[in-house]
Amino acid sequence: MEEIDGSIGYGQVLRTALAISSITLKPIRIFNIRKNRPKPGLMPQHLTGVLELAKITKAEVKGAKIGSTEIVFMPKDFEIPEKFLIDIKTAGSITLLLQTLLPVIIFSDKKVELTIYGGTDVKGSPTILYYQKVFLYWLRKIGINIEINVEKHGFYPKGGGKVFVKVYPCKEISPLKVLERGNFENIECFSISSKDLEKARVAERQIVGVEEIVGKTLSSFKYVESLNPGSSLLGLVKYENCILGYDSLGEKGKRAEDVGREVGNMIKKGIESNACLDKFMSDQILIFASLANGNSEFIVEEFTDHVETNMLVWEKLLGVKFEKEGKKVKVYGIGFKK
Repeated sequence: MEEIDGSIGYGQVLRTALAISSITLKPIRIFNIRKNRPKPGLMPQHLTGVLELAKITKAEVKGAKIGSTEIVFMPKDFEIPEKFLIDIKTAGSITLLLQTLLPVIIFSDKKVELTIYGGTDVKGSPTILYYQKVFLYWLRKIGINIEINVEKHGFYPKGGGKVFVKVYPCKEISPLKVLERGNFENIECFSISSKDLEKARVAERQIVGVEEIVGKTLSSFKYVESLNPGSSLLGLVKYENCILGYDSLGEKGKRAEDVGREVGNMIKKGIESNACLDKFMSDQILIFASLANGNSEFIVEEFTDHVETNMLVWEKLLGVKFEKEGKKVKVYGIGFKK
C-alpha cells in the first residue's frame, strides 16, 4: 500500500492521490490531510469526492468522515455509472469535486452525465465560469470532450448551486504542446452577481475595476437568482494558441471595483509573463498530461505550490517524470488506457 503525507500540499494532495488510486486500482493511505488549514481534515466537498470515487471503484474506505485527517482507500473494481446525482449539501466547491472525479470518469466507455448541487463560486477554488471558459478549452486540446451547464449559481455560505456535466468517452489523452502564444486576440470579462445586488450595480462595477487596469475589454454581465448575495468575475486573455484565465469573488466589505482591479492586475501580470498557461491551469493540466499518450511541453506562468505538489504525487505514485527549464515544463506521459 502506498502512503502519502497530505501535509505537503492542502486538499490538492487528496484529490490527486485519490484519482491515481482509483485509476490504477492500487490501495493508498493518506495522512495529515489538510494539516496546515485552519480546519484540518476532510470538509464536505472532500468527503463527497472520497465517497463518490468509492462507489465507482467499489472501494473499502476507512476514516471517511468530516474532520478526518487520515483515510485508507482500497479500490477493487473500475465501474463507472452513466448517471450521477451528487449533493455536497453545503457551499462546497463543485469545481474541486470535479477535479477529483473527472480524471477517472473520462475513461468510461459511455457518456456520463452528472447533476451536482453545491457551490459554483467559492473562495479557494476555480469558479464555474473558469471551468467552462478555460479548463474545458484546454481539455478539448488534448482530446477530452466535456460540457458544463449551470442551472443555478451557488455562493458562500448557503451554496444551492446546480450544475449539469456531460463527459464523453476518451480512449486516450493526446499530449499538450504549446510553447508559443501566437497572435493576441482580445481581453474578455464575464461578471456575475446575485439579483439582490443589482441595485448597487455590482456586476457592472466589477468590470469597471478591470478596465481601470487593462483598458477597454469585451465584457458581459448578468444577475442571477441565488440563496444569498454573492458575485464573481472572470477575465480572459485570448491568443491564437492559448487562453489565460483569472477570476475573483466578491466578499462582504470588498468593493466591486476592487474585485475588478484584482482580476485586472492578474491579467496584466499574466500578459507580461509570456506564459501559455495561467497560474491556475498550470497545476490542473498536469494530471491529464501525465496520463497522455506522449510527452507534453508547455510554458507556465509560475510554479505554484499546487504545481509542485502534483508533480511530487505523480512522481511517487506513478513514476511520471517531469523536466523544468525556466518556466517550460516537459511531462513524460505514461499513455494510460483503461
